[in-house]
Amino acid sequence: MTTTDMDSADAARPVFGNLVVWLLAVMVLINYVDRGTLSTAGPMIRDELKLSNSQLGVLLSAFYWTYVPAHAVVGWLTERFNAYWVLAVGLAVWATATALTGLAHGFALLLVLRLLLGVGESAAFPCSSKLFGQHLPAGGMGFANGLFSMGLALGPAFGVFFGGEIMAQQGWRMTFILFGGLSLLWLVPWLMATRRLSGEASRARHDQDEPSFAELLSKPALWGTMVGHGFNLYAFYFVISWLPTYLIKVQGLSLREMAVTGGEIYLVYAASSFVSGWCSDRLIAAGVSLTWSRKPFLVAAQLIVAAAMAAAAFGGAKAAVASLFVAGAAFGMWTPNLYAVAQTLAGPRASGKWVGLSNGVANLSGVLAPLATGFLVDATGGFLAAFAAAGAMALLAAVCVLVLIWRVRETAWAPRGAS
Repeated sequence: MTTTDMDSADAARPVFGNLVVWLLAVMVLINYVDRGTLSTAGPMIRDELKLSNSQLGVLLSAFYWTYVPAHAVVGWLTERFNAYWVLAVGLAVWATATALTGLAHGFALLLVLRLLLGVGESAAFPCSSKLFGQHLPAGGMGFANGLFSMGLALGPAFGVFFGGEIMAQQGWRMTFILFGGLSLLWLVPWLMATRRLSGEASRARHDQDEPSFAELLSKPALWGTMVGHGFNLYAFYFVISWLPTYLIKVQGLSLREMAVTGGEIYLVYAASSFVSGWCSDRLIAAGVSLTWSRKPFLVAAQLIVAAAMAAAAFGGAKAAVASLFVAGAAFGMWTPNLYAVAQTLAGPRASGKWVGLSNGVANLSGVLAPLATGFLVDATGGFLAAFAAAGAMALLAAVCVLVLIWRVRETAWAPRGAS
């Protein structure tokens, strides 16, 4: 896409202000705080409700049972209905599920609430991508997604640091009730700030605006974002799920040292997300093509992740910790640019559906990576094979980007109603 083509396409889009972008960044921070609170509270819940380790494991994984398949449904909803309202309903569902978790007294109800949480939280990425694709110029998507990714990275850090402290003072039940209630408060500024845009979106809906799932799946670039992101998430979920065990059992860190290190890695991830998104936008503003402004960040990020996995596997404690910080920075380079690429490729007609399908399938790695790592560690007696697998997945993500996403430009969809 030439600079002239970008300018003419962007001029036709109604641009919303930075307030909406900031609210979406806060929304995804809330999203990751609420989904991760069970991990922090797990030992307390297990002891109070007398759950087995297997039952706690089911509760931790149940989130993905609904979160993954619901993405495609929400992506379809964002194209057929008002994405502002779809997101508001999704947040209300997951915030309510979070608050009610604090009142649960048995495994069955906890399981239902975790499934409900997955349904509600599936609205975050398809809806935000629909709004970014619909309202932001291609040269502004890096900053917006960088800010959004900062919320993604800061959510787990916030949940660990503040959630743990609140649980120590008030107990796990009050923590869930407090987080759920605070999440619902986000709806107040959201509904106020988006009232006009939401009304315009409702009036502009058409029954057959968006391309079909079949047409989406016929595009190699969709597979590039979907499979490439899945490989990237394998490495990411390996790090976030097994990092505490690895640092304590293999590298000899204390529990406190591990918690501080893990939190700092998320902070590096957040800073890198913002900087890399902003930098890629600056390249576009300087006249560099969309392809060369986004793809180098994606490929370099995965090469760095692969190198960091190798260094962590073969190095000592200091080298392992340093390499994980480098991996955190690389994940930050990937996230905002991957979503900016997906939103650009899909365009305003299909960004919600594209990201809903792509992100849903990619998040299957959230189920696979922790399980595969456990088997590899048990089978080999160490983490070398697990790090090798994560590094190989990162290299495959780079290959997907290079081969399947040849150019970053808006896809030429079939005429409206014909797909």
